[in-house]
Amino acid sequence: MAAYRGIHHLAMATRNMDETIKFWRDILGMRLILGLGKPGYRHYFFEISSNDTIAFFEWPQVEPIEEKDHGFPVKGPFVFDHVSIGVTEKEKLWEIKQILEKAGYWVSEVIDHGFILSVYSFDPNGIAIEFSWEVEELNPHLNPKLLDTDPPPIALEGPEPRGERRPNFLPCGEHLAYPGERDQFETRKNHWGVKKIS
Repeated sequence: MAAYRGIHHLAMATRNMDETIKFWRDILGMRLILGLGKPGYRHYFFEISSNDTIAFFEWPQVEPIEEKDHGFPVKGPFVFDHVSIGVTEKEKLWEIKQILEKAGYWVSEVIDHGFILSVYSFDPNGIAIEFSWEVEELNPHLNPKLLDTDPPPIALEGPEPRGERRPNFLPCGEHLAYPGERDQFETRKNHWGVKKIS
């Protein structure tokens, strides 16, 4: 079974990296930990936690998406509703709400969903974002629950993966990684200089 440790990054798109940096780094306080690019191309990563990041491609022809209420059903082609970012303390939800309001962004009231408390907003690209604090005693990671009043039969099989459905695979020999942007790490100037985080 694969060993997952979180979402390394969500890859989004923006037409305005300046506004995106102001929002994610300066207003929300997420470190900008990696900026890849060359003329006509940028790919920047913001640190959510020690394992998780949100990244943005800058594409000049992209238009911000129309804001859609979080979790509200739509028709037609659609794949992404919103991203929820966990916070470490309940009080951080009210702090984020105040910061976003003072910066001129719409933000919801704090909503109690039972297992989480959440506030909702949108980034400058129209991306629906949620900030959530887990209610420890109702944490579904520790005590999974199926509360759907009409669950499909496959969900009734339980929370654990069904190994018999996983295809068999043979251990691989030597692995090859095809060239991507590795050369940037070895040959390009780091405009921030050399900094070690202790």
